[in-house]
Amino acid sequence: MDSTSTSSAAEPGSQITPSQLQFTGNAKEYFGIWIVNILLTLLTLGIYSAWATVRTKQYFYGHTLLDGHRFDYLATPIQILKGRLLAVGLFVIYSVVSGYFPLVGAMLALALALLVPWMINQGLKFSMRMTRFRNIRFAFKGNYGEAMVNFVVLPFFSIFTLYLLLPWVLKRIDAYIHNNIRYGDKPVRVQLEGKEYYAAALLVVLLGILVMLLLGLALSLVAGININPGELGAGNFGMFLIVPLYLFVISALQGIYQAQIRNHILNNAQIEDVAEFKSNLAPQRYALILATNAAAIVLTAGLAFPWAKVRKVKALAGATQVVLLPGADLVLDNAQQADSSFAEEAANVFDVDISLT
Repeated sequence: MDSTSTSSAAEPGSQITPSQLQFTGNAKEYFGIWIVNILLTLLTLGIYSAWATVRTKQYFYGHTLLDGHRFDYLATPIQILKGRLLAVGLFVIYSVVSGYFPLVGAMLALALALLVPWMINQGLKFSMRMTRFRNIRFAFKGNYGEAMVNFVVLPFFSIFTLYLLLPWVLKRIDAYIHNNIRYGDKPVRVQLEGKEYYAAALLVVLLGILVMLLLGLALSLVAGININPGELGAGNFGMFLIVPLYLFVISALQGIYQAQIRNHILNNAQIEDVAEFKSNLAPQRYALILATNAAAIVLTAGLAFPWAKVRKVKALAGATQVVLLPGADLVLDNAQQADSSFAEEAANVFDVDISLT
């Protein structure tokens, strides 16, 4: 898409008041859902996790509003359970075979690598088809070849560039995902710039180095106070703080990067003739949210997770506006119903991240 078409598409939207994305859920309600999900999942040896997934997604989708309309999550627990059982079974077979027959296990690992693009595509298709807004479902139209290049080939070759190619690879991955999303019969269009990814990555790396140096200096000074190494002095206490401080810093840096990239993606995305997006997520504020969320979760042994999740979602919704164009009322729902979630669950079991956040 050229710059002329982008500007012309923006002109109608600029005359329409943007609609604010809203999240109406609260930590108290979600804590009740979350704790029941955990207890029942433990009592059923993991079987209830399928119901837990659906309950959680239905809660967050159902409390997300745009222009007075709520989002819907359409998957059923049985769909999730079938996919999860198949995926876990596949993982068990792989683990057993690898333990007794390493050569066969290596061959299975290679076969799995070839399956990764398919699992990512199918997982995205399932997730999109299970998402509905204004009675119109989303869809994903990616293909195996492009997924193989973007998710396997390019990340592998970036290793040989000492990861200097990685920001460009991440840009390609985001472009591949978002440009293959459909809302009904309308495609999503996004124009991304590699320089934005390099700028965000460079900022995070420099801040990370600076903060780690300062933390290292501070911990060295604190450790020097400990005169009697056999006692639980300030130095030992400083060492005890290393892991929480590390998590705090990593979460903050993650927040800065995610905020900048999220703003870039949404501010350069549109659903053809349907909607344009605006994101004004402040990197410093989002970094503080993620860092304090991580600290709260650690200090409460995980009990603050519902509060942290709701707080994060509310921040993301509050920083998002959508300009609904006249074509929003003319969208046709041509998405086909998904039969199972095997690929999505297989991707989760084998640690393939297909999230859009």
